[in-house]
Amino acid sequence: MAQWFELQQIDSKFLEQVHQLYDDSFPMEIRQYLAQWLEAQDWEHASANVSLATILFHGLLAQLDDQYSRFSLECNFLLQHNIRKSKRNLQDLFQEDPVQMAMIIFNCLREESKILENAQLYSKSQVGSTQSTVVIDKHRELDKKVTDVKNRALEVEQDVKNLEDLQDEYDFKCKTVQSRENEHNAQSEHLAQHELKQEKLVLRNMYIAIAIKRKEIDHKIGELLNITGHTQGSLINEELVEWKRRQQIACIGGPPNACLDQLQNWFTSIAKSLQQIRQQLKKLEELEQKLTCDGEDPITKNKQTYQERTQNLFKQLIQSSFVVERQPCMPTHPQRPLVLKTGVQFTVKLRLLVKLQEFNYQLKVKAVFDKDVTEKNTVKGFRKFNILGTHTKVMNMEESTNGSLAAEFRHLQLKEQKNAGCRTNEGPLIVTEELHSLSFETQLCQPGLVVDLETVSLPIVVISNVSQLPSGWASILWYNMLTAETKNLSFFLNPPAARWPQLSEVLGWQFSSVTKRGLHVEQLNMLKEKLLGPNMNSTEEFIPWTRFCKENLNDKSFPFWLWIEGILELIKKHLICLWNDGCIVGFISKERERALLKEKQPGTFLLRFSESSKEGAITFTWVEISQNEPVFHSVEPYTKKELTAVSFPDIVRNYKVMAAENIPENPLKFLYPDTPKDMAFGKYYSRPKDAPEPMDLDRPDRIGYIKTELISVSEVHPSRLQTADSLLPMSPDEFADLTMLVGPSEFMDSYSS
Repeated sequence: MAQWFELQQIDSKFLEQVHQLYDDSFPMEIRQYLAQWLEAQDWEHASANVSLATILFHGLLAQLDDQYSRFSLECNFLLQHNIRKSKRNLQDLFQEDPVQMAMIIFNCLREESKILENAQLYSKSQVGSTQSTVVIDKHRELDKKVTDVKNRALEVEQDVKNLEDLQDEYDFKCKTVQSRENEHNAQSEHLAQHELKQEKLVLRNMYIAIAIKRKEIDHKIGELLNITGHTQGSLINEELVEWKRRQQIACIGGPPNACLDQLQNWFTSIAKSLQQIRQQLKKLEELEQKLTCDGEDPITKNKQTYQERTQNLFKQLIQSSFVVERQPCMPTHPQRPLVLKTGVQFTVKLRLLVKLQEFNYQLKVKAVFDKDVTEKNTVKGFRKFNILGTHTKVMNMEESTNGSLAAEFRHLQLKEQKNAGCRTNEGPLIVTEELHSLSFETQLCQPGLVVDLETVSLPIVVISNVSQLPSGWASILWYNMLTAETKNLSFFLNPPAARWPQLSEVLGWQFSSVTKRGLHVEQLNMLKEKLLGPNMNSTEEFIPWTRFCKENLNDKSFPFWLWIEGILELIKKHLICLWNDGCIVGFISKERERALLKEKQPGTFLLRFSESSKEGAITFTWVEISQNEPVFHSVEPYTKKELTAVSFPDIVRNYKVMAAENIPENPLKFLYPDTPKDMAFGKYYSRPKDAPEPMDLDRPDRIGYIKTELISVSEVHPSRLQTADSLLPMSPDEFADLTMLVGPSEFMDSYSS
């Protein structure tokens, strides 16, 4: 429970990121109740192992049953209900696919770890870089302005209250004087006339004070509206725009987006101040009707202008505060938002940044797909879709963790309109370049004010087959990397080229967002060379879209991005721990590889990704010394097929070379630069080296058999070990990566034959 406990201690802006990790597929309440048990399980292994995932799925249900029993003893009916509902949802979602549940939980725990790490780094160096200092100073200045608006609105409210009290007193005195004038007392007429004269003088002075107070309030309201408009402009045109840009970056793997709670505080404070101004203007109108000042009354003159201006500012603020908090995403692919598959449910969350109690349960939101797309502004072959599922929802404060007004659509699906005509290949855009949008509409109705609200998602790619996901994600990367627009659905009719510094950063995010390690400079330089060629010129660092995702890479039969995507999948499913530990050099040219190994002691090897496999593959190269010259050897790359059968650490551990006199030996001694192999990989071996085999008491029929294991063996002619060009590459007859089933006692006999 250590991680969950530590998360609850971090800064609120990081806690906001934690809240965004959880939805109905894996509720936060389960994370809270079962924190210790969840953190003790190997979800990473389960996300690639059906048997373990099934065991953990039933273990989770059992844990929920135990928690239900505890709530029963406490007679906590509400929590009993919530736990039972959560259990039913988990069974409905993951009974047939427990691996998916394991993947979701693993992703949540991993993202928690990243957030915790970022929060701890932030707490150690609060100011940090110059850029951070500028942002903090800017936010402090804006916070100061918002506070100034709030204080000025309170001051106006107090002034109007004082004016009301003054007018009430004036009205009372007027009635008193009027009453006394009607009285007739002949004996004291002279005295009465003198007193009346004094009281009328007092009334005249009060009247003048009221007129002055009105002018003062009029001036303050005008000044307040100017300051409010300027501050609101900064919020909408700068801070909100920057937040939306950060959201784009976060969607494609960049740093997590934050500050939405801070934005909400600012929006809410301005909205409350505008509401106060509206109320005070209404009060002033009532006071004006009770007492009309001689000459040009500023309240009479300016009230209409002030009311319209206040209403326009409030309307603009509310319209801008309606945002997509979490972009459309399939729960099955949490790290690939904005790519939606037909027939698969997706979620999207909306939020109103103005937090006012009177708005609760008033806003009914409707989801509309491709609202602004018409026959006139679409390209030939553009597909049309219907939204299935519950596409209307009432926003409420229970949908959020901080009391804001929110609505989360959890069960939306897309279905293509087949009757609209089948897509042809005549159009200029392929399916994964075709961009769509998801709009949300609602209406706020208040006395004297009706505001139409609309917000739109970032552009979406709709696929019909999961094989299109990599190409669809490439489109999302390219769009959000190069533009801050949210409605440019024709972007790929003429996509701009990307500069290498931009693209290299985004490529690094693809690795750091799914692992704990991004790409360093040498790895990026190798990728740059793959895209731009060895004779790349620093002034020609632009990469066109077709080069990135559509054209075949050099002499290969696949484009650059699909090669990267295959490697990412290989890392996520089979190499995550080795990559996180820095064991894999990964992206390196053969020339650079030889330069690194030639000065190392014999048996030093490094791990790199294959350049010739679209599906992703990994190989190792080691160095030997022959006649005082370094000789390099590489094995045929291992793909997901081999790594599914045997883990890569076990392959490295048991790898053998058959050469002189048919004596098998493992040539791999030191992981580059000089780490002993067992020290680098030992903790990942399937069992400790030389550990006794456990007895399978549940299978007595197997007792007495010799335990077998899968090992990789390369059969090499001795002469091949004497040339500097060895095994790069070898023919199938000279080099075979043989996977063999052998028993320890049969080892020599197996090979001598």
